[in-house]
Amino acid sequence: MIRGIDDLEVSGKVVFVRCDLNVPLEAGVITDDGRIRASLPTLKNLADRGARVVVLAHLGRPKGTPEAKHSLAPAALRLGELLGSQVPLAADVCGTSAQETIAALTDGQIAMLENVRFDARETGDASARQELAKAWAKHVTHFISDKFCPGFG
Repeated sequence: MIRGIDDLEVSGKVVFVRCDLNVPLEAGVITDDGRIRASLPTLKNLADRGARVVVLAHLGRPKGTPEAKHSLAPAALRLGELLGSQVPLAADVCGTSAQETIAALTDGQIAMLENVRFDARETGDASARQELAKAWAKHVTHFISDKFCPGFG
């Protein structure tokens, strides 16, 4: 039997959700927010159940270093508009800002880490990806992939 998010006890827990937020931009403005909207059912489900939700996503194809044109800031802003509440965006993927953003979350709140592809380990070899996963695992209770099946619970 495949377990869904409704089978998880998430109240007060930090839940990482990998979402597909690779939205098209023109001059830093989202031209189609369909992928953000597709993630809403999963994110709302978790937040409504008291999870401390951390969104992981990428935008574009940066080469392992931060690039302003690939920042998830427009996606975090739009997600906040759709949710009716601010979505804090960590300034990094796994560093001090990410750690502080996660630590500041309250039950039912959603935050986002900066573009995961700003960290070269995300697209590196298996050991590099494992190293990044271990760094994230220090902060998380559950991981949910909503990337390939948005809205599936």
